[in-house]
Amino acid sequence: MSLTELFLIGVGLSMDACAIAMCKGLSMKKLSLRHGCIIALYFGGFQALMPVIGWLLGKQFESYIVSVDHWVAFVLLCFIGGKMIYETIHDDNSSCCDFKLDHKELLVMAVATSIDALAVGITLAFLRVSIAAAASIIGVVTFVLSLAGVAIGFKFGSKFRKKAGILGGTMLCLMGLKILLEHLGIISF
Repeated sequence: MSLTELFLIGVGLSMDACAIAMCKGLSMKKLSLRHGCIIALYFGGFQALMPVIGWLLGKQFESYIVSVDHWVAFVLLCFIGGKMIYETIHDDNSSCCDFKLDHKELLVMAVATSIDALAVGITLAFLRVSIAAAASIIGVVTFVLSLAGVAIGFKFGSKFRKKAGILGGTMLCLMGLKILLEHLGIISF
């Protein structure tokens, strides 16, 4: 898997975190770089940690499903992407609320938005991807996009939330399709 593909997976995975960061920015009365970095660190840190946990789990079961790993990758990425698109379309914006920097709340949101990264980590184990590079790229991309999300939310409000969620979900589905088509020999990159 190339660095470009890992970057695109990072972008796709970060869209939920970015949308929540936008909500946090939307609810700020004054933009704070310190608060923005704390929010981005929670999201980026968990988006980097969860693929490692998934990768470790995937390595444990690799011998059992190596013959169908491309199908597993396809199904997981399409499920995650489809779920992200569905949730984005059916979101009632109730997750945006008055701003307060609550570490317990940020922890829960960071874990909730990084569950998808855990599933991607399982997929990365089957594809024999360097987990250090993948986790680093996913974490850094999520940190940067979450920090940008805080600023965008503060500046523009929730205008871009739905587009970001749909784009992220679509990117994950397309990556899953690409992996499947490569393993079936239909395409090669």
